[in-house]
Amino acid sequence: MFHALGSALAGLATPALAIVLFTALVRLLVHPLSRAAVRGEKARAALAPQLRDLQAEHGKDPVKLQEQTLKLYKDNGTSLFAGCLPALVQVPFFMVMYRLVTTPNPLLDGTLFGAPLGAHWFGVFDHNAVFLGLFAALTAIAFATSRWQAAVAARGGAAQPPLAKVLRLLPFGTVPIAAVLPLAAGVYLLTTTTWTLAERAFLHRTVQGPVVQAQR
Repeated sequence: MFHALGSALAGLATPALAIVLFTALVRLLVHPLSRAAVRGEKARAALAPQLRDLQAEHGKDPVKLQEQTLKLYKDNGTSLFAGCLPALVQVPFFMVMYRLVTTPNPLLDGTLFGAPLGAHWFGVFDHNAVFLGLFAALTAIAFATSRWQAAVAARGGAAQPPLAKVLRLLPFGTVPIAAVLPLAAGVYLLTTTTWTLAERAFLHRTVQGPVVQAQR
């Protein structure tokens, strides 16, 4: 299966470009879900004051608090898990891409600036410049993502979770992952993280949150 898929993709364009295009196509297909997720995030941010009121009123009754919280979300057309759907939909694709960039197939026979796509960083020191350039690009995207997340949280005005600072370090996890997987995996990670940053920045500027209903 993966040999056939890799062969088909390699036949469409140069292998590195094929990885980029295939990743972009899948992200484009799930774009409507990403748009809905951002709308849900904005709705939850707008509901934060009402949620605090509910917690103050029903804090000693967890069942009632949960019931009223779910009702508040339902009345405003959102939910606690609206932002999770795009990530869940991408899980099967991620699994396919992981196998595709780690299992021998024609796609890994290609090169990127002379470095084999199937090669690992520790095994091709003569292509260090390619890998180091990839790591630098991933770090730059991770830094921009972390800064953007902090800026969005600050604009939202909601209380930050206890692990907020740790969560903002998660984007940097792509760098060690790219360091231990084949170069092809690094190309995929750079493509999908760049898409995520650009897409979410665009959606947060253009998508309007729903009108929040007053608590009854």
